[in-house]
Parts: sequence; C-alpha cells; structure tokens
Amino acid sequence: MASTAQIGQRRSYDGALCTVRYIGDVVGTTGSWLGVEWDDPSRGKHDGQHKGVRYFSCKKKSPTAASFVRPTRPTDAPESFLSALHFKYAGDPTEDQTPRRKIVFSGKVAEEVGFEKIRRQQAQLDELQFVILDGVQLAYPYAPLPDGASTDGDDRQQSIGQACPKIRELDLSRNLFDRFGTVVEICSELRLLRVLKINGNRFQHVLEDRALEAAGDAFNGIAELALEDTLLEWHEICHIAAKFPSLTILHAGANQFSALSPIPSASFASTLVSLHMEINHFSSIADLAAVSAIPSLRNLLLKGNRICSIVPNSSVEVPVFGPNLHYLDLSYNQVASWSFIDALNDSFPGLSILRLTHNPIYDNPELDSPDSSVAAPRKSGGKTDEAYMFAVARLPTLRTLNFSHVTAAERADAEMFYLSRIARQLASVPEASEGEVLARHRRWAELCELYGEPSVVRQKELNPNFLEARLIATEFYFSRSESHAGSANKKSIQIPKSFDIYAVKGIVGKLFGLPPLKLRLVWETGEWDPVGGFDEADDSSEEDDLEAEWERKEEAGVLDAEIPQLASKGGRWVKREVELKDGPRQFGYCVDGLEARIRVEQR
Repeated sequence: MASTAQIGQRRSYDGALCTVRYIGDVVGTTGSWLGVEWDDPSRGKHDGQHKGVRYFSCKKKSPTAASFVRPTRPTDAPESFLSALHFKYAGDPTEDQTPRRKIVFSGKVAEEVGFEKIRRQQAQLDELQFVILDGVQLAYPYAPLPDGASTDGDDRQQSIGQACPKIRELDLSRNLFDRFGTVVEICSELRLLRVLKINGNRFQHVLEDRALEAAGDAFNGIAELALEDTLLEWHEICHIAAKFPSLTILHAGANQFSALSPIPSASFASTLVSLHMEINHFSSIADLAAVSAIPSLRNLLLKGNRICSIVPNSSVEVPVFGPNLHYLDLSYNQVASWSFIDALNDSFPGLSILRLTHNPIYDNPELDSPDSSVAAPRKSGGKTDEAYMFAVARLPTLRTLNFSHVTAAERADAEMFYLSRIARQLASVPEASEGEVLARHRRWAELCELYGEPSVVRQKELNPNFLEARLIATEFYFSRSESHAGSANKKSIQIPKSFDIYAVKGIVGKLFGLPPLKLRLVWETGEWDPVGGFDEADDSSEEDDLEAEWERKEEAGVLDAEIPQLASKGGRWVKREVELKDGPRQFGYCVDGLEARIRVEQR
C-alpha cells in the first residue's frame, strides 16, 4: 500500500530502500511519477536526468542511482522499533510457514540442534544487550496511532526502556529514518547504550532538527557512533557528533568526502580517540587538515581512499597532527612515491603504527628513480619485503608496520639494507650528482653514523677493446671459518674475464699454497635477499585474521595494551652470497662488474 509521497521521504520496494527526490510529470508520459534515488545505485537507470531533461539530482555520485516509479506502486510497510524487535527476537517460529531449506552433508539431512534454546534466550527481550535491527523497514519508535485512537494499543502497552532495558549495542542501519529525532526518541529510553550504528540511513535537515537540538542526555553514555554511507555533509556529522558528550569512536566512511571543513567548537573534538574515514574521496593528507584540531585523536583510518600526496601543491600548508596520533591506516590508497613516506613524520610526529599495504609503492619499491612510480618494474620476487624494509628504514619511529611488530633486529636489517641500496644508487650516477641523490634520502647521514658509511664504487667508462675492460680486480681472502678473515690472508689480483672457474681456482691455490680442488670460492655480492617464506601475498588469510583482531582491539580502545603481529620467523633479510662451482663457465659470467670480493674456504 502506497502512502502519500513527500520529497525526502524514505521508502522500501520489495526490500530495496530509496529516497523520494521528485514528484511530478515526466515528458512524453501521462500521469504523475516519483523520482527516487536508490540506496543501492546499481538498481537505477539514470542520475535524475532523463532524455536530456534534468528532473532532480542525487546525493550519490553514480550515473545509475535514480529511477521513476508510479506513486501507486505498493511499498513495504514501515515498522516501529518494538514491532521489529519482537518479530526478530521474540517471534514464534511456528508461525513462520515459509518452508526451510534443508541442510545436507554427504547426502544426509542435518538436524537442527540447539536452535530452539537460542530462540528462547533471544525471546527474553529484557536480557538483550546486543540488538541488530538492520534493514527491517524501521521508521518509528512506536507505531503511529490511527486518527481518534487511544494510546492503549498493543504497541504502547510497554515502553522501549521497559521492553529491553539492558541494550548496550544497537544497530539501526539501512532503515527508513529521514529525521534524526526518531533516533533521539529511541536512544533516550536506553540508558545503558554504549554503541550506536545508524549507517546507510538518509537523514534530512539535520541542522534544523528540533528533536536533535533538544536531545538532552539521550546520548550521554554512547562512546561509539557509526554514520557510514549516510551521505551527510561533514559539518552535519560534526553537528550530530556534538550531541554525544562521551564519544570516543566515530565512523564516517563511505560519505563521498573529498575535503573536510573546519570542525566547529564541539565537545566531541576533545574526547574523540578513533576516527574512521574509510572509502571516501580524499586525495591528499591536506584534505583532512581539519582533523588536526582534535588533540585527543590517537587512531586515524583512511583505508580505501585516493590518497597519493601529503599536499596537492606547494601553495598548501603541510598539516601537522597532534603527537597523540600514533596509528595511521593508509592501505588501499594510491601512494606511489617514497617522498610521501619520508614526509609522514612531518605531518604525524607521533606516528608509531602504520598500515601501508595495497598501494602502488608495494608493486614497485625500487630506489633507482626520483619517483618509484616511474622506476623500471622488477622481474624478481621479494617486492613486498623490499617495500616493508624501505618503509621501516625511512620511518625511525615505527613500532608496527602492516600488523607486524618491528623488532630491533629487523630495524637494523632494514636500515642496513636501505643504506646499501642508497650506496648502489650513488654508484650509478656521476659524483657531481651525489647531492641530488642524497636529497631524496633524509636518513643518509643518520644511518651512516649508526652503521658506517658504505663504499661507493663507481665504474669507469672503459673502451671494451682495451685490456683494462677485460680484467676483473678481485680480492681473495682466506678464512678457515665464515666469521674470520685475517688481513694477512688477503690477496688482490686482476683476473681475465675469460678464465674459467678451474683456472681461477688454480690461481687461488698458488696464492694461498693449497690444493685447488680442495678450495671453495664464495662471491660476496654485497646485496641482500629476503629469507624464504616471507614473499607471500599481502591478502593472506593470516593477515585478514590479524586485521579483524586489530579492529576489535581498536574499537575496544586497547591498541596499546597488546599489538597483534605476524608470527616471528627470524630475520627477514640475509646478505646474498654465491658459490663459484667447478666448471668451464667463464669467470666474467659468474660475477658482476669489474670488481669482486671472494671468500676462500678449505673443504
């Protein structure tokens, strides 16, 4: 049965929610139409413009969010809070005549055991603490009375507070609310309520809602508020949040935000600990500069945005967030430059926990270009581990990266690896360009002081026809164990590239007075390789489990108490060494460049 339509009215057709945006004629048709914006934009056919005529605009930025329907089309009946609660949690299952789908395992029908006990427990409405009334066409706190009817109807025999006084967490998402006053009326009777979720509703005229202004202490005890996919403006969300004096966690994801206006003087700005801004349209950290005015903020979650820079251009001031902000989630964004990572500490001086997975920089972490986004793609594995190491080395304050705790050994490995890669990059450019390279690596001087400055060996351009271009300057050192290399046992010699390994071993045998075939030659490449088992996909089930655990701890406000982390597997990186096996292969094909350091061991 269709009720009288109004602009902004919420409706449900066969379980699909929508908002009335237009009432009137459509060119080329007869009779009146309703222009509706679907909550699910894939259901529509246009965006309010039909055959070149604009009838209305949608809040959802989608080309298929709207449709026209006849006013006479039957709608789903709106429900009251108590009727929906009774139907879901205290309904008599014997009244449900819908045939149940049988559950079959290996050809045998499974018997339901224990469900009746669960139904009886749920039927005790006065004991319920967690209530989910998501998508139940909820529109009223109490069923509206027919004209002339008294207030002694069945739905008014018991108040919400009397029916379910112990509710602590309430989910009213994706319903038919169009005024926030309805939420105020429901929550005012739930004195123990701590978590309120009203995602996916379409509230109208929030700033003029008198019931919201007169909310009083209705929201006093609520610490967590979810307003995701409401398509409210940021200043409207701030206006609502200001009515929650104990608010510590605010969810405002999927609201199409591209920038935030300054936060007005409001109580939530002094109590907020966690702000969820996932799946919005931010492209830079500067778009969230308004959040820097929240001194109590500790956790900022920006997963699934379009962030690729700290500031969009040099004329915009770099935002600086408070020292209390220690956890930042930048996963599933568009970070493609290490200069962005270097600048994080400037904007987040208290940063110690970072999530960075699923960004372009993880696909190509090379340092061989001013911007890693234009570096040549690697053909080898280990890219994820390299990006992890570079991020740890570039951000000295990090304690946790991608849910993995950074140990002291891992940090040392990462910083030495980063230092060696900078040295390799320096070796690839002329000495006059050193300053340009080092300008892209802020920690060069600091890391050199910690670990010593690495040798930068530049190869001279040689005419391949000259003898010098055909010789490899090789340093051999004899060691009875891998941990000992006495300086008296070092020998340096130039060896032709064309010599095979048998010939090289013969030379080494003469240098150290040992039988050549009893020697083992190990080329020390000076490079680092990931330890086996670490080059795994980012989206593994292990990480998914850790993320779920992380979110539970974050929502409970106990991130600092215990940090979930990947199982320890020892060091992530080892120095790469290559044994020169006996054979006719030429020495020049076994080592790189015109210099080599080789360890000599006795078998």
